[in-house]
Amino acid sequence: MRLGVLDVGSNTVHLLVVDAHRGGQPTPQLSRKSVLRLAEHIDKRGDLALEGADALVGAALGARRQAKELECDEFLAFATSAVRDARNSAEVLARVADESGVKLEVLTGADEATLTFLAVRRWFGWSAGRLLCLDIGGGSLELGMGEHEVPEVALSVPLGAGRLTREWLDGDPPSKQSVEKLREYVGSELAGPAKKLLHQTRPDRVVASSKTFRTLARLTGAAPSKEGPQVPRSLQINGLRQVIGFISRMAAADLAELDGVSAARAHQTLAGAIVAEQAMLALGVSQFELCPWALREGVILRRLDAIG
Repeated sequence: MRLGVLDVGSNTVHLLVVDAHRGGQPTPQLSRKSVLRLAEHIDKRGDLALEGADALVGAALGARRQAKELECDEFLAFATSAVRDARNSAEVLARVADESGVKLEVLTGADEATLTFLAVRRWFGWSAGRLLCLDIGGGSLELGMGEHEVPEVALSVPLGAGRLTREWLDGDPPSKQSVEKLREYVGSELAGPAKKLLHQTRPDRVVASSKTFRTLARLTGAAPSKEGPQVPRSLQINGLRQVIGFISRMAAADLAELDGVSAARAHQTLAGAIVAEQAMLALGVSQFELCPWALREGVILRRLDAIG
């Protein structure tokens, strides 16, 4: 069957079209992103402002039309922290459904962690043993831990790269003081989740997914995306710290010129790097393996499993 999956995130709205069947690896047919930065359209009252809502309706309508043109059998649409956290979320969802015909499923943070964990487990298989996975989004950080396909612990903490950039980093480039304050804050916020994850048994493998981790790995010398998803990639703390020292002195426009850094996410790369570094310290590990599959693939796998 052909599935269209629309992922409404804090930074981008991403349409992924795949050919898939239960027990088989989904084959991508189309991947298209629209940069909306919905989280930056949250006003002082906590509402998603009209401009952001208008853009979301337009993106949803365009994605639905494209999925129809590609003859998708089903169209799955979901939203994460930007829409979830908006005070007027219900109104925005109703408007999107009415004007575009797209019904967005709003995932909880635990849903995100659980579905990402499923995708990572399927990619690495049972040989990965006890698995701990992390995913940095624009608004939140998801963590999952377990031995099976459903994590025993699924957590979401408000440590997204975009959120932290807006709330903690004071310039472009930011001051050393704001960078160090962010480091201290993230470290303190991760102490509790790390304790929950590690209170019984340590993981056999620690895996990271998401564009933020892939960008950081590329900056530390990992293989470029053109070499394909099968190439092993990792992010190590020594290289990560060198990258932090380097990019903390760069303006976002200059950072966007580096190989592997997208213009849409350049401004939040430093905050993402600090989350990655502090997560390694909190979990007591020196590297993360990278997984090319994440939340979208988890949504696809859940749907295929439900077909029976």
